[in-house]
Amino acid sequence: MELVRPVQRSLRTAAVLTAVALLVTACGLGPGGGPAGAGTPTPSGAGHGGHDSSADPPVPAPLRDGERFVNLTMPQPYTPAAPNGGTDEYRCFLVDTGLTNPAYLTGSQFLPQNVDLVHHAIFFRIAPAEVTAARALDDRTPGAGWTCFGNSGIGGDAAWIAHWAPGANETLLAPNLGYEMPPGSHLVMQVHYNLLGAPAGAVGSDRSGIRLRLSDGGADFVPLHTTLLSAPVELPCAAEESGPLCDRAAAVADVAHRFGAEAEEAVGELNQYCNGGRAPTAGITQHCDHQVTEKSTLYALAGHMHLLGRSISVELNPGTAKARTLLDIPAYDFDAQAIRPLSTPVTVEPGDSYRVTCTHDAGLRRQLPALQPLPPRYVVWGEGTSDEMCLGLIVESHPA
Repeated sequence: MELVRPVQRSLRTAAVLTAVALLVTACGLGPGGGPAGAGTPTPSGAGHGGHDSSADPPVPAPLRDGERFVNLTMPQPYTPAAPNGGTDEYRCFLVDTGLTNPAYLTGSQFLPQNVDLVHHAIFFRIAPAEVTAARALDDRTPGAGWTCFGNSGIGGDAAWIAHWAPGANETLLAPNLGYEMPPGSHLVMQVHYNLLGAPAGAVGSDRSGIRLRLSDGGADFVPLHTTLLSAPVELPCAAEESGPLCDRAAAVADVAHRFGAEAEEAVGELNQYCNGGRAPTAGITQHCDHQVTEKSTLYALAGHMHLLGRSISVELNPGTAKARTLLDIPAYDFDAQAIRPLSTPVTVEPGDSYRVTCTHDAGLRRQLPALQPLPPRYVVWGEGTSDEMCLGLIVESHPA
């Protein structure tokens, strides 16, 4: 994701998303409606990959007045192959919504066909004027879709409108909230495939899809936006670990080898933005402050890290008389990433600030079967499952 504008990015500012784009069973975003089924989270050391690959997706909530379902799938099955000796592939697929009239996206339910491979998914809305360029990129790229580490891979102003990660079911917005879907708009489905532990030659294919909940809207509808808040990751090897990748420079070079020069630039840009150009300081906890640039109303938040995540929080105006905690996940669980609605919407103004803070634990490497075969490493921001992220997501509206 772009890191040049740290408050508006996909998963390289991230994520991600990742994972990725991050939901829990029947997450309602109505006033006071917490995510159904959300219990006390457990540390991500509980493990990724424990989800049931044979289970049918839960039944969605009933349609409300004026709503309809539209089911979309990838154009054809895809068999992922991680590039450059890595264990992760980010692949983007162009999906036609078929919309001929304006609509609002009031809910969504990702339908992962092969959950043993899918780490997270993000859906970007692209305007009709950008569809030709996306289709041309798809046509000239061998195989289905195209590689897209960090964002939609097509440039332009692709808007993040939906996302999924393990533990997710349906995202259901309040009746008068939704993401605008102009006629002729398409979706770019970015899927992060995690191939850790997959036997050579036996990866399998995937043909995931999404169920859109659409409404024609009305005069009282509030259009939504997703804002992303990222912080650096500078996690050294644990005291009992050693190896070539425990050197930060070597670890950053390894990220660049697996994901390209932009991945190294992302690490540098995050540190430049969040640390004011000071040399990065290794430690288990990192944070970043983001200035609010326009008036907004906040409805819900989520947090995203990978398998070494322990806790994540988002604060508003920290260290001031107006300080308040917007999101607090003291025991992060990768397999239960929830969008968490605010009990009452919160209004922010220019001059306010957000602080996103994450704590990671290198010791979890010894507990997770997927990570145990990998060499110890100094962990920085990266797209891979064995790398890390620190990403807060805000669902908000801007005044007309």
